[in-house]
Formats: sequence, C-alpha cells, structure tokens
Amino acid sequence: MRYLVSGSQMKEIDRYTIEEIGIPSMVLMERAAMAVAAEAHQAAGPGGPVIAAAGLGNNGADAVAAARMLKEMGHPVSLILAGDPDRGTEELKMQLKIAGSLGIHPEHFRDFIPGPCRVLIDGVFGVGLNRPVEGNYKDFLHFLSTVRSQTVIAVDLPSGISADTGAVMGPAVKADITVTFGCEKIGTAVYPGKSFCGRLVIADAGFPKAAVAAAAPAAFTYGKEDICMLPSRPARSHKGTFGKVLVAGGRKHMAGAAFLAARAAYRMGAGLVQILSTEENREIFQTLLPEAVMIPWEEAGPETEALERLCREASAVVLGPGLGRDEQAASLVKAVLSTACSPVVLDADGLYALSVYQELTGYFTENIVITPHMLEMARLAHVSLEAIQADPVKAAAAYADQYGITCVLKDAATVVAGRSGSLYINSSGCPAMAKGGSGDVLAGVIGGLLAQGMEDEQAAALGVFLHGMAGEAAASALGDRAVLARDLADFLGVFPNDIEKEVSHNE
Repeated sequence: MRYLVSGSQMKEIDRYTIEEIGIPSMVLMERAAMAVAAEAHQAAGPGGPVIAAAGLGNNGADAVAAARMLKEMGHPVSLILAGDPDRGTEELKMQLKIAGSLGIHPEHFRDFIPGPCRVLIDGVFGVGLNRPVEGNYKDFLHFLSTVRSQTVIAVDLPSGISADTGAVMGPAVKADITVTFGCEKIGTAVYPGKSFCGRLVIADAGFPKAAVAAAAPAAFTYGKEDICMLPSRPARSHKGTFGKVLVAGGRKHMAGAAFLAARAAYRMGAGLVQILSTEENREIFQTLLPEAVMIPWEEAGPETEALERLCREASAVVLGPGLGRDEQAASLVKAVLSTACSPVVLDADGLYALSVYQELTGYFTENIVITPHMLEMARLAHVSLEAIQADPVKAAAAYADQYGITCVLKDAATVVAGRSGSLYINSSGCPAMAKGGSGDVLAGVIGGLLAQGMEDEQAAALGVFLHGMAGEAAASALGDRAVLARDLADFLGVFPNDIEKEVSHNE
C-alpha cells in the first residue's frame, strides 16, 4: 500500500520536515534534483542536450539544481525562466547563484531560441497550483509546447495539472516521465491528470515517515504486495467456511449479468453461490454455471418469507445485475435492503432503482457497497456527468459520507470511498476491460470477498485492485481487443495465486 496526497498535504509534509524535524529545505531539494537529473541523464544519453524550464517557486529551484547536476555530467544545458528571478523564492535565488558560479546563466523564455534538445525538464509549477493558468505563465507553457524534445520530464507533477483533482488548469505539459517526491499525488492517480504523467517515478527526497503521518493522508492505492490481505484458506475447511453469496438479478432474457457476477464470486473464493432469478433462466445457469444453486422466482417477485430466509442465510448479497428497470425490480431492491443483515453490493439495475426511488436510501445500513459508473453516479447524486468527471474523488467521498456507506465509483482509475473517510484510488487495469459485463464481474468479486469475512471498505478496494489485475493478465494472454468479461472472472482464479507466489519468492 502506498499513500496518495493532495497538494495541501504535501505542503504540510514539507513544512513539518523542515520546521518540526529540522531537515533544511536545501537538503530536500538536492535529493529531489538528483532524482530528476538521474532520469534526465538516462533519457538524454551521453552528452545529450537538455533544456530546463523553471518557474519562480521551489519547483523551479528543483529544476535549476537538476540542470546544474546535468552539466556536471557532461550535458549541454540551457536554463529558461518564467519571469524575473528577483521575485522568486529564496531557494530559487540560492540555486541560481550556485548555477551561475558554474557557468549556467538563465534566460527569460521570451528571449530564448531553442536549439537541439534531447530532454526538456518541466519545473514550472509544483503542487500549489489552485487556479487556471493565465498571463505570463500561460504564455510560458504554450512556449514549452513548441520545444522539440525526445523526452519531457516533469518535476513533481506536470505543470498545469491540479495536484488535488487531476484537472487540466489551462495549458498543461504532457510529460513522458514524472518524477514525484515522497508520495504520489492524487492528481497523478486520477484522470485526466494521469494521462499527462507518462511513467511515474516516486523518488525518496528524504521526507521522514513522521512527516507523512503528521499530514494524515487518507487516500491510498494498492500494489502486488498487498495481495497478502486475501482471506486465508485453511486446510481443514468446507464450503461453509468461505461464505455464501446470493446474486439477486437476471430477469427473463437478462441472465448474462447475473451469471457473470456469480461466476466471479466463485472465482474469488466464495464457498457457495446462489442465483435468485426467473425460471426461464434455469437452463442457462445450469449449463453455464452448474456449480451455482438456481432459486426461481415469479415475475411478481419472490415470496416475502422465502426472500427473508435467503437474505438471512447469505453471507453477502449482490443485488441488481440484470434485474430490470420496472416496478417489480424496485420492489425487490426495497425488500432486500430492508431484510438483509449481511453486506449488500448494489450494482447495475439496483442502482437505477435507487436513482428513481430515492427513498430507498432510507433502508441503507453501514454494510452497503454501491458500484456506480460515472453516469450512474450522476443520476444518484442528481448532478451533471461533467460535475462527477471533474472531481470523482470528491463525488464518491461526498456520497459515502452522506449515507454512511462504501461507494465504488468506476472509471479508468476507480475511486473507492469508505464510510470511515478512507479513499482508495485504483492503479491496476487496462483498456481491454472496457467491455460490457466488466462491472457485473466486479460486483461478484466484491461479493465474494465480503462473503469470506472481509470488511466492506477493504473488500471493495482489494476487489477493484484484483479485478484490474485480472484484466491485465487476460489482456496479456488474449490481447487487448479479445478480452471478454467472462475472461476477467476466469483470470481471477489463477492470477492471485501467481502473485502470492511471486511475493513469497521476493520475500
């Protein structure tokens, strides 16, 4: 697990390190610049020319220090500034003085005529950008877009990108490599900011763990090493050991979604999966997934007593895949939400019912996990799609906090907001997963983990991560275009074990 921080949290880490712990800012700056210089040196090749573009803050000072180091490595270096250096920070002035002593003299970008360039270092803005880029800086970033270079390396994050939301704040630098310091920023983990970062390098600039803890970052992401959190499978066990998942969905002619959720729950390790669906789907389920128990119900809905028993016996319920969008579907959603004592994953048509009949939120308990995509989230929150896309972290967190539930907001970088205030931003997955049915698989994955006893927030976050990892594995085996949703479920069955072996070997 690694933390993701906002711009203000990173500033607090920096302040705490300097003022409370006593590590001088110039020491941190030298380490940061060394990391940037190392990447630039490798990208430029022997003697490759470098242009360093610096703003007037400490991000610019990092770029100046890196330029000085690169000259010592034998690179021809040009240094361009956004404005009057007398208006810069004290650290920038000091770095410029050191650079000048070594024969590196800056030019204003308006007077600079670019020559050959292998690497362009972007040190214009750091984590403090909180308003649209305008005026002189806007001209500077436009100028940088005209510089021909083989590789663009951003210092901390690409200039023009918000560290908090990933929003593009006007003209922005599109980097091939981003060297960020201490902790990854939220703005580099979500889109559109993530698409401007290129390869992300997290460099150790010397921030102590105490400084990170003092900033109290709530956002995090998982890596392969976190697979160890999967529920154990003791030798002396039986199907009841690993829980029972009830998938409620799959109306007439809509069996596919429920099948995918049920298959994924089994692949994720659930001991038994039951599918509550219409009789017309029996042959489909028994053919495609004979391991599942098919429980029929009439179009008018299952009997109240029978439904209560099913919900009471289930370790987790996946509600909504292929459920339909009529009044009967909404009635079933109400009945399950008002009856189930176990965790409920509310997905697909279940979310549609929620958006139409908002009073259903009155049946929410703390063990509810919702899994909307962007448009479904807009319907639930009664705001525009553009508002959700502008800040998905804020949207998911606000809904989770309002109702005391866990919200899985699906996107290329899925956000999981927990009722306790935790924020998970996913880093796994690939475009091969952009196929119908992928969301149904995710609902089944989370349901399978919940059935095995994981807490809802952890099950949601780890489920999203494993779902993405299975997508990557399926794409590697089948190709980006050929992956189907059922493949995601099937690769869940082998990929976690492969990761466990790899982590164990590395340890």
